[in-house]
Amino acid sequence: MTAAVTSAPRRRPGTWRQTTGRVLTHVGVVVVVLYCLAPFYWMVVSAFRRPDDQFDNAPLPSPWSVRNFSAVFKPGVGFGRALLNSVVVAGFTTAITLIVGTVTAYALARLQFRFKNAVLGMVIATSMFPGISLIIPLLKLFSDIGWINTYQAMILPTLSFALPLAVWNLTAFFRQMPFELEQAAMVDGCTRGEAFRKIIIPLAAPGVFTTAILTFIAAWNEFIIALSMVNKKEMQTATVSISKFTGAYGFDQPFGTQMAAGVIVTVPLVIVVLIFQRRIIAGLSAGGVK
Repeated sequence: MTAAVTSAPRRRPGTWRQTTGRVLTHVGVVVVVLYCLAPFYWMVVSAFRRPDDQFDNAPLPSPWSVRNFSAVFKPGVGFGRALLNSVVVAGFTTAITLIVGTVTAYALARLQFRFKNAVLGMVIATSMFPGISLIIPLLKLFSDIGWINTYQAMILPTLSFALPLAVWNLTAFFRQMPFELEQAAMVDGCTRGEAFRKIIIPLAAPGVFTTAILTFIAAWNEFIIALSMVNKKEMQTATVSISKFTGAYGFDQPFGTQMAAGVIVTVPLVIVVLIFQRRIIAGLSAGGVK
């Protein structure tokens, strides 16, 4: 009597490759996420340690303390005013960038004229200058016209870096929108401006939102220009204020207060990205119109 032997089915090579690819993809995503979040995690943990425990390497503070956050907002530190200055600079920079960049990008995407590609190349080339190379000329110019220690001395130079990227991104976005949308609107009685305002802008919301958030983050984190154009404490932005924190004894490094201030500066950006993440993803991946 012979026993029937059944062999296990062999896994297809294609299925094995697909499984391996998925595993490697997930591993890669986990590595990237950990690499990006590890500094933020350590900053939060350090912010909640007691000042005497700043050099403790434990993964969690023990005990938890908010003394660093209290020290950040002590009278005389001026961090609250610095946050307000950052909001003003980043807000105005973003608003002006969107207004000018959207109109410019639409004109470059729709109008036909000679050397249009050369103009686009010049626009993006202006954002490639290192910021430090512009500090001396800007200082001379703003000193002559009395703009040192003013908001415009921080907003206008930041615009020179934010506008080219906004124009480039929005031009590519508008180019992928069918021209028949404007034509249909104008057939229905709209002018070119009304078609742009009522049809194109709402459809371009994902790209505009993405550009606005990226511009706001860049302006919020800007440091070199704000440090160079302002020497009054009440006009400093948050990033400059953090760099000038002093220790309790004059020569010690205020790690705790700097970490706490870093958390305060970073959390609003994280909240904004989480709230508008769908629009950001849509703006980065969209290119067609349903």
